[in-house]
Amino acid sequence: MYALLIVIHVIVSVVLILVILLQAGRGGGLSDTFGISSTQTFFGTSAAKFLQKATSVSAVIFLLTCLSLAALSTHRSRSLMETQRVKKAIGGAETKAALPIAIPPVKQEAPKTE
Repeated sequence: MYALLIVIHVIVSVVLILVILLQAGRGGGLSDTFGISSTQTFFGTSAAKFLQKATSVSAVIFLLTCLSLAALSTHRSRSLMETQRVKKAIGGAETKAALPIAIPPVKQEAPKTE
C-alpha cells in the first residue's frame, strides 16, 4: 500500500509539473518555447479549460497523497526509546552494553644500573 501510494504521488507530481508548465501565463508558458503562439493552437480551442481542470484535479490528488503519506509514515516508524519500552513491557530481553574488560597493568622492573 505504501509503495503504491509513493508511485501514485510521483506520477501525479510529474503530471502536475507538466500541466502547469503547459498553461499560458503572462509569458505564454512552455508552448512559447517551442514556437507555438498559444496553448489553444497547440491543443485545440478548449485547451485552456482542460488544463485548468487538469491542474485542479492533479493538485487535489497531490494534496491527498501528501497527507496520506504523512499519516502512514507516522504510524510506520517508532523512535528507539519507544521500541525499548515496548520490549520491556512485553518482557523481551534487555540489551546490555558490553563492558570493557580491565587488563591489569604489567609491572616492569627498571633495569639495574651499577
